[in-house]
Amino acid sequence: MYEEPTEVPKTGMEKTSSVLASIGKFIFSFIETIVIALVISVVLYLFVMTPHEVVGRSMDPTYKDGEYLMANKILYDVLSPKRGDVIIFKYSETQDFIKRIIGLPGETVGLQDGRIYINGKILDESGYLNNAIYTNGSDYLHEGETIALEDDEYFVCGDNRPHSSDSRTFGPITKDQIKAKAWLVYFPFSNLRFATHEDYQD
Repeated sequence: MYEEPTEVPKTGMEKTSSVLASIGKFIFSFIETIVIALVISVVLYLFVMTPHEVVGRSMDPTYKDGEYLMANKILYDVLSPKRGDVIIFKYSETQDFIKRIIGLPGETVGLQDGRIYINGKILDESGYLNNAIYTNGSDYLHEGETIALEDDEYFVCGDNRPHSSDSRTFGPITKDQIKAKAWLVYFPFSNLRFATHEDYQD
């Protein structure tokens, strides 16, 4: 018969060293996690995502004044912008706008009786516009008028048509002005949600 080895009780110093070693491992693991998260965040910020603050009421109620969102800035390197996409684009050297794509390259955009027509057909915007909303003409696109988009032009509008300066005023935008597609509203935290885009029925 072999005797079971008896466990030698740890001294106070050994117990203290063991506790300190455990705490050290925890702190190192925590710091490592934070560093990895920061690196991922920086990579996403620099190469994939871009933040944008919604300023004004032009996209209300879909996106409200003061909300912050992240937008995907590499998606349109591989895909073409679609009708219904909510995009961030460069309006001027100091200002970016958020609007919804309504008209695509090569299409005609018309305005009649407060409704938008694409290639002569009424565009169903009931997914994001109240039926009572009347789309007015402005400096570029007037009531009763139809314009043709060039091969690299997009017609954009705000969802809050009575309070939006958009392509009806300043004309279409080009592909190189488009910076990103809205992805996630992250602030205020109570409004946290994924961005919504419209898929139209043919």
